[in-house]
Amino acid sequence: MSSSSARIRSCPRAKPLLVACALLVSLADQAQGQLRLTQQDALRLAFPEPALIERHTAFLDDADIAAARDLAGSGVELASRVITYYTGVRDGEPLGAAYFDSHVVRTLHEVLMTVVSPDDRIDRIEILRFDEPPEYLVPDDWVAQLEGRTLDDELSLKGAVVNMTGATLTSEAIVAAGRRALAVHMVVRPFDRGNE
Repeated sequence: MSSSSARIRSCPRAKPLLVACALLVSLADQAQGQLRLTQQDALRLAFPEPALIERHTAFLDDADIAAARDLAGSGVELASRVITYYTGVRDGEPLGAAYFDSHVVRTLHEVLMTVVSPDDRIDRIEILRFDEPPEYLVPDDWVAQLEGRTLDDELSLKGAVVNMTGATLTSEAIVAAGRRALAVHMVVRPFDRGNE
């Protein structure tokens, strides 16, 4: 045993300090592991080069909010009137629109990107950040079952989407985010001539 460890063991204030440092390192490691993708990386996955990615902002009025809430369905919250979304375009043709969604799963946040195709279907969903414990994270295969879905009754855990046992709240949150993105997309209509 070195003399420095002997001094630490004999100092009553050093042990809580070491425990606190170990806890901070552990929390920093956990926080680092929760970030799965940056926004830019997710957008490039959705719209690979040479596609152009453009940022847009839509301002929803009361009628737009009501229409989006009606489309999304009961139990799907839609609070923001300001919608930021990104479109991917290649050779003048739209590839899709990406919507980012931050929400609470149980008590902690998750950030998703939902890409909606020009024919109003979910093209892909990427989990960018997941702050809940890793055992509540759904696998990519589960998320893939949402691809190609439209905004109908089948896009539901009571419809065609299979629930993920042990991660029900995560499943519900992802389905709700998909419904919210599709509903906003249907109201914003990013690929209509006046909105491009």
